[in-house]
Amino acid sequence: MDRTIILVDDEELFRARLAKAFSQRGFTVFTAGDFEEAMLVIGKQRPNLGVIDLKMPGKSGLELIAAARKINPDMQLVVLTGYGSIATATEAVRLGALYYLPKPADVDDILGAFARNPELALEVDQDEFSAPSLARAEWEHINRVLTDCEGNISQAAKKLDLHRRTLQRKLQKYPPSK
Repeated sequence: MDRTIILVDDEELFRARLAKAFSQRGFTVFTAGDFEEAMLVIGKQRPNLGVIDLKMPGKSGLELIAAARKINPDMQLVVLTGYGSIATATEAVRLGALYYLPKPADVDDILGAFARNPELALEVDQDEFSAPSLARAEWEHINRVLTDCEGNISQAAKKLDLHRRTLQRKLQKYPPSK
């Protein structure tokens, strides 16, 4: 199977993290932030898998499912949303989505959803990907919050419930390797 996937989500940081995780698992990854961008990529690249956020500015993920399936009827789609309801889940599946996942979902959740279709025959070796250490997870979280605060140390320290100097000391350390 050709391991190509498009990730469509208006949250750039979330999209970038997912793209990195799928790339590390051997996928060719395409990304888009909205309906129009996604349609250009789907028309040109024809990925066989897609992860679509339901709620985006402009046209919704439901509209994207219908349009993407017209271009590539064999494309397998998983819908992600932070605003789940039974009605939208039913509609997403009716339009051709394979599965529906609530946010936050990680790459393993998404691959598990795709694995529901035995025709895809996704072979993912979970043993080769180890979880990050607690120190690494903390370092990544601190940097995500700092990025969200646009580099403002005081604002990030307040969000993290840390003293500003403590946060500065943590930031001066090198990131843990694992």
